[in-house]
Parts: sequence; structure tokens; C-alpha cells
Amino acid sequence: MHQKTIHSILFIALLTTLSFGIQGCANSSSEEKPSLEKQIGQMLIIGFRGTEINENHSIYKDIQERNIGGVVLYEYDVPSRSRPRNISSPEELKELSRRLQKASPFPLFIALDQEGGRVNRLKESYGFPPTVSAQYLGDLNDAETTQFWADKSAATLSDMGVNVNFAPVVDVNVNPDCPVIGKIERSFSQSPELVFRHSEIFTETYKKKNIIAALKHFPGHGSSKEDSHYGFTDITETWKTEELYPYLLHFMNDFDGMIMTAHTFNAHLDPDYPATLSHSTMTGILRKRLGWEGVIVSDDMMMGAITDHYGMETAIEKAILAGVDMLIFSNNSPADYNPDIAKEAIEIIKRLVEENRISKERIALSYERISALKNRYLW
Repeated sequence: MHQKTIHSILFIALLTTLSFGIQGCANSSSEEKPSLEKQIGQMLIIGFRGTEINENHSIYKDIQERNIGGVVLYEYDVPSRSRPRNISSPEELKELSRRLQKASPFPLFIALDQEGGRVNRLKESYGFPPTVSAQYLGDLNDAETTQFWADKSAATLSDMGVNVNFAPVVDVNVNPDCPVIGKIERSFSQSPELVFRHSEIFTETYKKKNIIAALKHFPGHGSSKEDSHYGFTDITETWKTEELYPYLLHFMNDFDGMIMTAHTFNAHLDPDYPATLSHSTMTGILRKRLGWEGVIVSDDMMMGAITDHYGMETAIEKAILAGVDMLIFSNNSPADYNPDIAKEAIEIIKRLVEENRISKERIALSYERISALKNRYLW
């Protein structure tokens, strides 16, 4: 089929609210829900320091006492500019994952960013298998080769006890000079169809290993001229509707993992807020227009695009009201490390509920989505 015809069909689909629910929807349940505080805890994914944990470690207490939904692991500690942070060898990581999971009363999301190429937490120098970038695979455009690397990635993650990969990147390579996507080879292609074709090989392969994939960065970061890690990123004049196509194609093919947000600003989609904090983007486009009913996870809430412009309370409130279910606090930004970040976030959300700025029903909805995802993959 001609590429323009495909684009026309997809565009019509984008303009029509889908009449069916996308896989990944929250299941209603008669089971008794945990306390409000425990439900809130499940909405958090927290970063921490250490290749080992014990009962005195802050993350152990966050898992056991605060019921956090997940942790995110890194090999490099940005605040101290040192290695290792959480990952030093396959043996160490496997044991860390085991201890983290054992500490949790509920199945715990153990997550990292293992895209391959430049964004690669499991480095060869630590004893992990080699990887290749998305751009390498897209340029080669050979399904068997992509399958080979997807198999290798899934096997490694599974062996290490990692059950969430914040990948694959489905950003379309609109701007090859984008400092955070195109320039470092994180996009499969300038073609939305090619992006879908190769990213689906990864998502389907991960699913067979009970690894949850997170498509990122919605609604698209591939056209940006700035890096949202470091500050305000405006894509108003560069973003294209075609950047939504990989998501729509995944949804039409029963994707049921997570969607990760972008901290990008697009005045045409929301004149006031970046995507992560935008109700019109997260709920209006992603949920209502594209039909996604599964888990939405924020990009790191400690990135400059958020922290330079919003206080922690405002950012949390806006993100949850926008439709985000899980908030990542990496504790791995240039700002000081904060071992109490989970405690502070929970207290903020509790206060927002007490002040009727966020409803208990809104918290329960995210909890149900998170629980449904864990039930499908982790139980």
C-alpha cells in the first residue's frame, strides 16, 4: 500500500474516537482494596543508591512500609558522578533483584532503560552481552536481525530479574539532529511504519518473557531541538501528527504494556503545560482519542523540564490529574540525592486527596490499572 494512503487511513483513525477498549484496561474487581496510602505507594517508581540492600536501607523501607509500585535501576550515579550505582555485574544485579522482590508484599516492578546502543544500563564492560542501537536496526531493516537482538535483550533482562524495560523508543526520527533522540541513534527510523515494525518485534519478544515494555516518549520527542533532561523543550513548530502513528499501530495490535510520557511542550496540544502534566494530551489524546486504557508512566519527574518550572507538589498534582498513573522519581538527576523522596511524594498526594484537589476515585483508578498490569505479567 502506498505510504500516503497508509498515512491517510491512520489520520482518519486518529480523528475518530475508537469505539473499542485497548488491551491493558483496568478490570473492575470486588476484591477489597488496600488503604489509600498503600494505593498511592503503588503509583511510585523510585530510584536509589546501592548494589546491595538490607532492612535499614531507605528503599527497603519504601517497599515494605510504603508499598511503592516499583524501583528504577541505573549503572551511573549522576549527583556524585560515579559508578556503580545499582549495577556492577550480572551476578550482583540478579541478587539485588531477588532481594528487592523478596522485600515487597506485592510483585514489584524492577525497571531500567535498556534500549541498546548509547542508552544501555547493562554494559558489556560489566559482563553483559553487547547491544546495538535502534537506528542500526532500522537502517538495516531486517526482521530476522531485529528478532535476534530482541531475543538477546529479553533473555538478559529475564535472567537478571528485571520485569519492566522502559523501551522500545517509538519516537519517529523527525529531526536527526535532535540531541536526545536522533543524534544518539535512539529512533528506529523517520518512517512511522518502520518504527512500529521493529519496535513490535521487541514488545512481542518481551511479552513472551513476561517483561513489560514501555513505549516512549508520548506524544513524540523525535522532532525536538532541545533535551528535556536539562530544561524546557518546545516542539510546537516541529511536532508532526505522524509521531502518533506508532502508538496507534501498537494499540491496534493489542499492545498491553505501559506508555511513557514526554516532558515536551506543544502549544497546539496544550497552551499551558508540557505533555506529562497535560490533561488534553494524556487524557484527551492518549486515552480518549487513541483509546489507551492501560498504565501511563511519567518520564522522570526530576528532569529539568519539570523541576525548572514546577514545584514538586504542582508537578505531582498536574500529572495525576492529566491521567498519569505512575510517577518516576529517579533520584538520579544533578539535584541532591534524596532518600526520603518516596515518603515526601506520598505525603503530598495524601494531602492533595485530603484537600479534595485529587479524588480518592482517581487514585483508585490508577491503582486498578497498575494491579491489572501486575496480574497479567508478574503473578
